[in-house]
Amino acid sequence: MSVEEAKLRAAKAAVNEVSDGSILGLGTGSTVEYFAKLLGEAVKRGLRVEVVPTSYHSVQMAIENGLKLTPLELVDHIDLVVDGADEVDPSLNMIKGRGAALAKEKVVASMAERRVYVVSYDKLVEKLGVSKPLPVEVLPFAYRYAMKTLSRMGCKPELRMAGRFKDGPLVTDNGNFILDCYFNGIDDPQRLEVEVKRIPGVVEVGLFCGLADVVYVGKPDGVDVLRRVK
Repeated sequence: MSVEEAKLRAAKAAVNEVSDGSILGLGTGSTVEYFAKLLGEAVKRGLRVEVVPTSYHSVQMAIENGLKLTPLELVDHIDLVVDGADEVDPSLNMIKGRGAALAKEKVVASMAERRVYVVSYDKLVEKLGVSKPLPVEVLPFAYRYAMKTLSRMGCKPELRMAGRFKDGPLVTDNGNFILDCYFNGIDDPQRLEVEVKRIPGVVEVGLFCGLADVVYVGKPDGVDVLRRVK
């Protein structure tokens, strides 16, 4: 079974979470793409849902799948958010931000009454930050100061570049830069989240601690359901 098939299984499980007439926060990423397609099919069958996007990527997913978009500024509550994750530890702490949408993703998740995450089995880790960097969104004029401060916290920060289609740094939907911080494992995600947020110039950090209510994990033999212990 491929990782893509595992993503699809997790996405199918999450569609069952969506109630008729709900306001849904739509996350960002490849697994959420499967979810958006399945949600669009359910809408064609009569499901009513309003979608609050977390990025320009999720705006495009909604448009392509016939989903009704509602700006975040026009809602005072969100019933459910469905999003992906880059890493998930046994306590359901997560690293997010490879899609550079971490700031709005965290705002939308914090507003939601229920938070559901969909991942494939390869995203489960014993400790965050061993194999993947921690993204940190920073104000452009403060990125060098933030890099210097983050390096004192035991990581190697690197400015994320845009890639083959654009010269220079990647720019987020909010007009900011992303620093990818390479740790040799993160021992205390909750404490690190607070410490990084204290750095002047930091907009948001890709540590999502204590937010996930449930994580659907697509696997070769089915879907595991991981629930946060409250």
